[in-house]
Amino acid sequence: MASLLSLISLVGVAQAQFGGGSAMLRFGCSNIVIDRIDPLVDPGKIPSPHVHQIIGGDAFNATMPMSDISEIAKCTSCTFEEDFSNYWTANVYYKSPKNGTYKRVPIMVNDAIGAANGGMTVYYSSPGKGQTTAFKPGFRMFSGNAARRTPTNLGRRTQSCFRCYDGPNFQGNIMSPCFDPVRDTEGFPAKPCPGGWRSSVIFPICWDGKNLDTPNHVDHVADPVDGPASFTSMGGKCPASHPVKIPQVHLEIVWDTTAFNKKEDWPTDGTQPFVLSHGDTTGYGQHGDYVFGWKGDSLQQAMDNACFATNCRQLKSQTFAKANQCVVKNAVKENNDGWLQTLPGGM
Repeated sequence: MASLLSLISLVGVAQAQFGGGSAMLRFGCSNIVIDRIDPLVDPGKIPSPHVHQIIGGDAFNATMPMSDISEIAKCTSCTFEEDFSNYWTANVYYKSPKNGTYKRVPIMVNDAIGAANGGMTVYYSSPGKGQTTAFKPGFRMFSGNAARRTPTNLGRRTQSCFRCYDGPNFQGNIMSPCFDPVRDTEGFPAKPCPGGWRSSVIFPICWDGKNLDTPNHVDHVADPVDGPASFTSMGGKCPASHPVKIPQVHLEIVWDTTAFNKKEDWPTDGTQPFVLSHGDTTGYGQHGDYVFGWKGDSLQQAMDNACFATNCRQLKSQTFAKANQCVVKNAVKENNDGWLQTLPGGM
């Protein structure tokens, strides 16, 4: 029942924002690998500075060409068979206050997704037919700032946040991402969360219409003139420098932090014990990477035909029994699990 109510709530949000013709895909993708490579920020570097969790097509590699990724990949870990894109974020680790060792926090499958192997939930939103332009082959972008250690204080326009669940089975999941003034925080939750917590990373919705990428992977995209777009909020006007509105991409990752909820597992100085794999102890440096890889015009068709969640006649779904078989071999042979003396890469 909680899953059904959550989806009904999302329907209401999307319809209130755009009207009946809006589209909002919401689907799961399993992990294809947890590895220390980053073809966007550190192309060709093996290993890259910190660990990522990666989902999507099996074309993922330390270097990815600007050509059509969907023509290179042979499988995808995502619900829709047409989506060979790759999405990746930093991992979360727990640091023991007793001896300073680290343990990677396991990933839970999100609400109303199915039998995925960890992974993430992906959203694509559009206000209606012809109102967004799907990405082109070779397109890629980055969201967030890995070096940030202070809040943006954007409120509901925050592009990165964490939701602290009240209990098991996503209890307290009653508002849109980054909208809950009680459960949502821009940095790591400051207290143990009985049901674990969820990360959200939202990408810009305006494109310059020319560049598939830029050296910092950010300058070719932008936020609307009135500020960053909140979850499924696509009504803002794009700036003249970036006039093309693109679908809003939004990633969610659910972390099972419940094994670390005991009082003795938390520092006695009032700080919290979690850290992102690039060494950020605040959570403000959460970030996400995206390489487009949808087949043909399949994403445009989905955005133009009011597809919702996994209900889309224009797309073909696969079972997770099949999706979970799509994996990539580790490029870096190192221990990402167990108790570690340092974060992988020494971050």
